[in-house]
Amino acid sequence: MTRRFEGGPLVIASHNPGKIREIHELLAPFGAEVKSGPEFGFDEPEETGSTFTENALIKSRYFAERTKQPSLSDDSGLVVPALGGAPGIYSARWAGESKDFSGAMQRVREELLRQTGTAEGHAAHFVCALSLCWPDDTHTEVEGKVFGTLVFPPRGNKGFGYDAIFLPKGHGITFGEMEPSAKHAISHRADAFQKLIACCFSGAKQARKG
Repeated sequence: MTRRFEGGPLVIASHNPGKIREIHELLAPFGAEVKSGPEFGFDEPEETGSTFTENALIKSRYFAERTKQPSLSDDSGLVVPALGGAPGIYSARWAGESKDFSGAMQRVREELLRQTGTAEGHAAHFVCALSLCWPDDTHTEVEGKVFGTLVFPPRGNKGFGYDAIFLPKGHGITFGEMEPSAKHAISHRADAFQKLIACCFSGAKQARKG
């Protein structure tokens, strides 16, 4: 049977304040009483998956089991084909334990220069995998993407992560320069949320169990 989210508590399985804020804004119309992972005192699980979707499920399942409440996780990152898909699922790890995304963006630039001889204008895309999991292990995963190119030096401070070097296709400013409402309308996370709403808020698709 289709598993729908009917409102009430929803745990965001993340310790990333930027992600939590963005997800909270996207869920606001649906009656979710959003709580964040850090509120429960649990560390994030080790992400041992080989894809964004696998890692998203690891996180949502971990928090759903421990909090006994529905849990929504987001695993996302920047994919640069010229770097063989890096940083990809390691996007957060490139920023290190201190979450230094300035350093991570610099590393992207340095790797592009080293491997291709130029940093500007390379194709890139963001991927966002969402996993919604209930305490009984009913779960649904969806994935969204947004395509664009890379720019250096970084531009703007309104986003987080790699936003300041990502110029979405058809736009003249980076995610880091966009107002949140404008970014939400076109982002990888918005794409994924549209699919999640179809799956779990409108009953258009069955959740999976096990």
